[in-house]
Parts: sequence; structure tokens; C-alpha cells
Amino acid sequence: MNSLQFYGLTACFQSACVRRLARVLCGAMLMAAGASAFAETSRLDKILQNKELRACIWPEYYSITYRNPKTRELSGIDIALTQELAKELGVKLRYIDSNFSQLYEALEQDRCDVATHAIGITAERMARLQFSQAYLKSGLFAVMLKNKEGLPAWDSLDQPGRVIAVAAGTLMEGVMSKSLKKARLVKVQAPGTREQEVLSGRADAFMTDYPYSLRMVELTDWAAVIPAPSSMPTTEYAYAFAKGDTSLLSRVDAFLSAVKRDGRLLEFATQHNLDPIVVLK
Repeated sequence: MNSLQFYGLTACFQSACVRRLARVLCGAMLMAAGASAFAETSRLDKILQNKELRACIWPEYYSITYRNPKTRELSGIDIALTQELAKELGVKLRYIDSNFSQLYEALEQDRCDVATHAIGITAERMARLQFSQAYLKSGLFAVMLKNKEGLPAWDSLDQPGRVIAVAAGTLMEGVMSKSLKKARLVKVQAPGTREQEVLSGRADAFMTDYPYSLRMVELTDWAAVIPAPSSMPTTEYAYAFAKGDTSLLSRVDAFLSAVKRDGRLLEFATQHNLDPIVVLK
């Protein structure tokens, strides 16, 4: 083989390699572009494509997302609202049982698209989650035995020897951790309940909000309820989302604005005796 033939073969080989390399690079670019497009699909688009909205609920939350222990049926303002939202989106609704101590992991680990059990907006939660506009606002309530002596008023709670229970992960935990100076705070983890702590005598009272206080008044014959004074903070409630994508958040905000304007929010709140704490603006 002479030098001319050698250089000709070399050029041909190089040209073939270039073409092959170009095809490989082109394929890689197309795959990357496809992966990028998939990654950029918004949460709302995925919900619409899958035709399913996954909503986290706390089935113990009376008037909010309560599951009747006898009938197993769900009721509450957030059951009504999420059903309306799913209808407007044209998707099925799947409820995921959760609670406040599981709030972060449920959203951050993508177990549900949105937490819809009246999530109190706190600074701690805002550091990790996104929130819709508020639709409820509640103060604190103390629940104790009706025949309990020595607890006639809110001021008598924070005294030496008193034990106050809160459900772990709820906003009451943060508020009472800061406000109690003399009483001892007990953080109750599921499957334990605040009610058990009071009924057993291990706690003098437990802290809750307006919706749950309704449960204690309407479903028990032993509970006395004392509202917190106006000097105590109130908390706005909203729907919570994982940080990042805001597509579903924006759609839910638009929905909440609509139900405030057209009267559906007040209607559902009234049905579940929550009209005193509804937020309409």
C-alpha cells in the first residue's frame, strides 16, 4: 500500500468514526432532552395526566376530615372542598391517611400532592413547606374533665404541678412550649391520644383548636372547654405543599379565591359549624 492509499483509508476511517460519534452524541442529546422535558412536567400536569389527586388527611380531625368510626364515611369542610376541587380538575380523588407528626415526610416523600387537613401556618412549617391562602383561623382551647376542681379559668393552667398535653407535631406544641412557664408539657405521640391523658388523670388538660373542641363538646359527655384569652395568638389554616413546583399551589389558590367569592366556602363552613372561624378575604 502506497502512502496515498494509506492516507485515503485513514481519512475514510476517521470520517466513519466522526459519523458514528455524531450519531451517539445526537442520541444522547435527544435522551437528555426527553429526560429534561419529563423532569419539567409540572405537578399539576402530572395530576391531570394521571387523572388523580392525592390528598393527605387526618381522619381524627372533627369537622375538617373526620372519618366516622361506625360508618367509615368521611365528612368535614376539607372533604367537601377537595371534592369540589377534584370535580373542577376532572380527576379522581384519593385520600391518604396522615397526621401532623407525619406532615413533612408525607409531602416531601411524595406520598400525597397536597395536605388538606387544615394545616396551621407557622414559621417552622413555612421553612420547609409552601402554603395556599388561608381559609380558616383559630385560637387555642383547653379541654379538661367537667368535674375537675381547681381549673376554672385559663390562668389556672400554668401552675406548678399541672400537666398539659398536646399532640406531637401540632401547632399547639410550639405555642405551649413557649407560653408555659410553670406547668409541665407532655407531647403525645400516636397511637396515644390527648383524651387518654386527661381521662387517665396523667394530664390536667389538653390543648386543641376550635374544630377539635367541637368534637369534644358534641361527641363526649365528660369534656369542658375553655377558650384562650384574646392575648393568646391565633393561627391561620391553609393547604400545604412540598417546596419547589408551584403549579398545583397556584391552581388551589385560584380555587380558594373562587369558593370565597361564590359562597361555597361559607356554605361548607356553616354545614360543619365552622362559620365562626372562616376566612373569606
